[in-house]
Amino acid sequence: MSPNEINQKIDELKMEYIKVQGNIEKLESTGHSTEKLEMKLNEIEEEIKKYRSALINK
Repeated sequence: MSPNEINQKIDELKMEYIKVQGNIEKLESTGHSTEKLEMKLNEIEEEIKKYRSALINK
C-alpha cells in the first residue's frame, strides 16, 4: 500500500470509530449492553495502530 492509501484507510477507520462511539452512546442511554461495540472499538484501535506503524516504517 502506498502512504496515501494507508492514510485513506486510517481516515475510514476513524470515521467508523466515531460511528461506533455514537451507537454506544445511544445504547447506553437506553440501558442496553455495549460490550460488543466496545470490543469493536478495540479492534478499530488496533487496526489504526497497525496502519500507523506501517506508515512510519515506509
